[in-house]
Amino acid sequence: MNTLAHDTAWMENVTYDELQIGQSQQLQRAVTLEDVQAFAAISGDINPAHLNEEYANETMFKGVIAHGMFGAALISALFGTRFPGPGTIYLGQELKFTRPVRIGDTLTVAATVNEKDDVKKRVVMDCVVTNQNGEVVLKGVARLMPPTEKVRVRTVNAPQIELVEQGA
Repeated sequence: MNTLAHDTAWMENVTYDELQIGQSQQLQRAVTLEDVQAFAAISGDINPAHLNEEYANETMFKGVIAHGMFGAALISALFGTRFPGPGTIYLGQELKFTRPVRIGDTLTVAATVNEKDDVKKRVVMDCVVTNQNGEVVLKGVARLMPPTEKVRVRTVNAPQIELVEQGA
């Protein structure tokens, strides 16, 4: 369930002309402790709410939570790999974080075409991220420049990350 692209050898985009108002796509991702640790290592966001269980247990969330921007990164993954897919230019995003994401949550990331601008060939997408209970954890509106030409690209797997404790 942690794959962000289809389980095929190819990625194919959806062009501006193929996109329709109301059309949507989604992906799912189970959040692991390793995801949170890797995101902290890559982003430099070492907020103890994400990494220190003792500290996090004393916060209003009563436990470790994932970075809010992890959910936003999953929205970006949907845009870049599936919908609209390769060739998409991400122009902007407004986000509202509504609930904490916890280790073990399964997130469903959905994007729906809300507006099309035929002059500039741009779209506005409504974005919603829900957990396994159907609760909205993140929502927003994205502005994209979808590809205008059809592209079919061989899928390249992301490199594996090995997490090593500092000082180990």
